Order: sequence, then structure tokens, then C-alpha cells
Amino acid sequence: MLLTSLQGLPSFLIHLGLALALTITFVIVYMQITPYPELKLIREGNPAAAASLSGATLGYVLPLASAIAHSVNWMDMLVWGGVAFVVQVLVYFLVRLMLPNLIHDIPAGRSAAGIYLGVCALAAGILNAASMTY
Repeated sequence: MLLTSLQGLPSFLIHLGLALALTITFVIVYMQITPYPELKLIREGNPAAAASLSGATLGYVLPLASAIAHSVNWMDMLVWGGVAFVVQVLVYFLVRLMLPNLIHDIPAGRSAAGIYLGVCALAAGILNAASMTY
């Protein structure tokens, strides 16, 4: 019985490993796109940076989880993980258009801007995840 249960372990490990790699890649690329050093700001206690990066990360991981659950194989998961990636980057640039001072507000620790960006990223991620339930 135990061996039967563990037959899915290789697939689990592949999906988990790819998901972790995609998430780390997303966070690194996202931090390169933004003109402020999120991790440094978070280490300094900046709540705006923490809210925005946390929202973007969750906004990416939610559709990635949906892609894992609904994909037919790991390649399909990678494709939909890429779609989720693009959506999150677009959300950042759309919010930047709506809040032109965003690039100054987050480093200044203005929480409202960081919270709004984080919530927009999370909302987009939820909609993105739900749309992947084909």
C-alpha cells in the first residue's frame, strides 16, 4: 500500500522543484524590474516594500498552484507559470501608471502605495488562478 502511494513521488518532486525554481526566478526578476531594492527596504522595516513584494509573490504563487493542479504535465505547468509571470509584471506596470509616484512612495515607506500594489497583484493572481481552471 505504501509503495502504491509513493508511485506519484517522482511527479510530485518534479512539480515542486519546478514550482520553487519558477517562484525564485519570479521574485528575482520582479525585484530587477522595480527601481527600488525591496529586500534592503524590507530588512530596514519598510512596510510598503514588504506589502508590495508579498502581494506580488502571492499573486504569482496562486496561479502557479492552479497551473500545477490543472496541468496535464510539467511542461504544461511551465507554460501556465509563464503566463502567470507575465500577468504579474503587467500588474506592476499598470499600477505604476495609476500611481506615478509609486517608485518614490515605496522606498519612502508610504504604506498605502505598497498595500495597493500588493492587493492589486494578489487580486490579479486570484483571477489568473481561477481562469486556469479550464
